[in-house]
Amino acid sequence: MKRSEIRHKVQNISLGFLAGYVDTLGFVALFGLFTGHVTGNFVLIGAEMAHPQGGPLLMKFLAFPAYILGVAVARLQIAAILKRGHHALVSAYVLQIILLAGFMLMGEIASPIGHTPTLLAELAGMTGAMAMGTHSACSRLLLSHQAPTAMMTGNVTQLVIDAVDWLRGAADENVKQRCIKVLWPVVAFGIGAIVAAFGYLYVGFFALILPIAILLYLIYIERGAIQKLQKTTPQRINPSSR
Repeated sequence: MKRSEIRHKVQNISLGFLAGYVDTLGFVALFGLFTGHVTGNFVLIGAEMAHPQGGPLLMKFLAFPAYILGVAVARLQIAAILKRGHHALVSAYVLQIILLAGFMLMGEIASPIGHTPTLLAELAGMTGAMAMGTHSACSRLLLSHQAPTAMMTGNVTQLVIDAVDWLRGAADENVKQRCIKVLWPVVAFGIGAIVAAFGYLYVGFFALILPIAILLYLIYIERGAIQKLQKTTPQRINPSSR
């Protein structure tokens, strides 16, 4: 396996773990808020409106525009960087780190979280939704060659279709490779969800240090790949310098 293929697989698995981790931590810590699963919040809003139990409806409503804002900011950032001819993935990771750090700090200051959300708790939830909005935008815009890391329903559907075709002998080599490619982020997402639940139980919002560390590692390997590419790419000669 080529080094670039290994790097892509590490990216996909790591980001799948991160998505499951952050989404679960937000759910456990903030009254069932899905920071990265917008449709899940719609379901909870509908359920709460039909059977009012005093849940924090406002936080779930605000998560939707916050997620949209995260997607929009990431889109504008990536478009601006690509327009200048630069690599945008590192900057997209940095944006996620900043938002996750804000999520962690606001959540920790708001702790202990009571039965009703405070202003800081609501801001923490919105920041977490923005972070996952940038995550999803980055996956769609810069890592489209990999399996999506936050949209697990589509991944599981494709995985089952490919697995059934594989088992009934109707799958070619491309289908088998896609099945394997989709499997790993799905497994990583599930593991991330479990680890986040225990992480929040023991260290609260400081558990978000782990996804931040993952992004720092991904920045490290991406910068290494960029530097290697720059060394192997021949430098163009500027005609004015002759």
